[in-house]
Amino acid sequence: MGYTLNFNLIWRHFDKLWGGLLLSLELAVLSIAIGILIGLLLAVWYVSAGRAVRTVIAAYVEFIRNVPLILLVYLVFYGLPTVVDIAYSAQTSFIATLSLYSGAYLVEVFRSGLEAVPRGQIDAGKAIGLTPWQRLVHVRLPTMLRITLPALSNTFLSLFKDTSVASVISVPELTYGAQWINFNTFRIVEVYLVVTAMYLLTGYALLFALRLVERRFRAAH
Repeated sequence: MGYTLNFNLIWRHFDKLWGGLLLSLELAVLSIAIGILIGLLLAVWYVSAGRAVRTVIAAYVEFIRNVPLILLVYLVFYGLPTVVDIAYSAQTSFIATLSLYSGAYLVEVFRSGLEAVPRGQIDAGKAIGLTPWQRLVHVRLPTMLRITLPALSNTFLSLFKDTSVASVISVPELTYGAQWINFNTFRIVEVYLVVTAMYLLTGYALLFALRLVERRFRAAH
């Protein structure tokens, strides 16, 4: 007898998926916010500091970019507490990991954006007597943000999908909810079809909203 689709049990436990989706969005938003701070601070430091500092920052970026995210999640959640006397929840651990992960990618995004600011704008700031800090805040950062906004949008979308990795340490996001339903109902095809649709619809909705923000930001400048 062939497999017959039956979504009744999935809808009965849909609250697990809906709550997981909201948590996935929360994890992505918090991680991108912290990642932006990390990336921006390190990028500014990179373009203004000496070789030693640039080497350390580059080493951090290369390490994060060449290690699988799931391994970083295990290292922070299971490995770090065994070395350092520290305790945190699985959710906090994952946010910290995903923030460091996104921060490494955003260092390169912001560094490229800062270096892409036209030299004429910086010279104009000098000509009107702006200090280096004022030139950074009022000239370089606004221009850099406009240049890097598409890359920021793409990074956020990637982080939203990457939140699925949190399921390996039992953070109850969307993929974990799917695994719970699968374990308790054995409706493998149905639950993952529904979850796939939820990821797709949410991803496209986020993409549409972010593209609107990009267009309005460009129009404002």
